[in-house]
Amino acid sequence: MSEYITIAFYNLIRFHYEKSNASHNFRQKNAASYDQKTDLWAAGREALFSFIRLILAELPADARILCVGVGTGTEMIALAQAFPQCQFTAVEPASAMLDICRQKAEENGITSRCTFHEGYLDSLPASDPFDAATCLLVSQFLKEAEERSHFFGQIAQRLRPGGVLINSDLVLGTSPPVHQSLFEVWLRMLGGSGWSEEDIEKMRAAWRLHIAALTPPEIEAIIAAGGFDTPVLFFQTLFIHAWFSKRTAPD
Repeated sequence: MSEYITIAFYNLIRFHYEKSNASHNFRQKNAASYDQKTDLWAAGREALFSFIRLILAELPADARILCVGVGTGTEMIALAQAFPQCQFTAVEPASAMLDICRQKAEENGITSRCTFHEGYLDSLPASDPFDAATCLLVSQFLKEAEERSHFFGQIAQRLRPGGVLINSDLVLGTSPPVHQSLFEVWLRMLGGSGWSEEDIEKMRAAWRLHIAALTPPEIEAIIAAGGFDTPVLFFQTLFIHAWFSKRTAPD
């Protein structure tokens, strides 16, 4: 199993707090323990990151990489270690999460290669095009297809033609019984990684209210509509699927 599964659920709770105007509670109580509650799935996380590194190996040595919804910076640190000349821009709206990301960057000696932006893509200052972007377990919080496509369009506008997008999302189970069976496995994972019953219940509520889990073909169509070539599925575990795609070259 992947640490990323636990991160997805933690993001659900973060989203629940922010939508209920209680983000201060999340920042104070949960941000510091974010990584501790995901360490159990480190092997699965490394499997995903190994594939991401292979996909991005074609980039220039000094590539510029945009990390959208970077959280505490797990994927950014992994990529910075694999690609020691690359530059990174971290975009994250939760200040406490971004603070931890900055701290990790300093501890790993990569601060000089990083730019940190507290906010969203629409407030990110203009810059030269990026060579690649990561967007891991973010877009499922956008419930309308048009809004989601616009989000991917914003990423595409930040990339050079042919720039690579790595995206992962939560997807629907193939049928209601299958979905429910998988969901029970997720719940067992949370209990095994130190989650309280209160947080698990908040996650249940957030899933019902705030998540737009779609089928893989629906997600692929939305990404393509945002300005990308047909996405290629390269990783999946339970509800999490990951794709890579390239920004469509202008005619």
